[in-house]
Amino acid sequence: MSSRDSILSKVKQAQPERIPLIDLPEFEVRTDVIETFTAVATGIGTKVVEIKSLTEIKEVLIAADRLGGRIISTLPELQDLADTVAFTSVDPHDLQDVDMAIIRGHFGVAENSAIWVTNELLGQRVVPFITQHLAIVINRNEVLANMHQAYDRIGELQYEFGTFIAGPSKTADIEQSLVLGAHGPRSLIVFILDEA
Repeated sequence: MSSRDSILSKVKQAQPERIPLIDLPEFEVRTDVIETFTAVATGIGTKVVEIKSLTEIKEVLIAADRLGGRIISTLPELQDLADTVAFTSVDPHDLQDVDMAIIRGHFGVAENSAIWVTNELLGQRVVPFITQHLAIVINRNEVLANMHQAYDRIGELQYEFGTFIAGPSKTADIEQSLVLGAHGPRSLIVFILDEA
């Protein structure tokens, strides 16, 4: 057995006992979650667009002049707009030239405009970080009020990879000047889908 295998084996054996999440009290929600989500998202540089169907995405992207370059999507409904390849079988290095990625999110959180995504929806976990521009579709009835509700929802789920995404990539470390697209997408559009 190699040193690496020996170390990993010992780490695996030394895992602490799993303990259940603590019970949190229900917090009263006194806000319109869509209005709050939109205000917070806009404040951190995200564009929020409410749509009635996925076909409206193309119209919004044309108006925003975002149809140049390579567009990929995990939504089969957008196959006429984007390359909807099976991302699980694609080498992540082959995604280096992606201009825009359009993906689904499991749900959004109004208080910080974060959107929960997992490998189940991403295909390749590099997708929302390597693209120049990112668009995420969430259902209107899947916007939660706060992170307490979000953690309650994901607490017992099993997934290989999951992350909250809020706003385009940004930093203000360089000369105290805000720079968008520092370590990831330069822009984020959130499509809130009103499925009746």
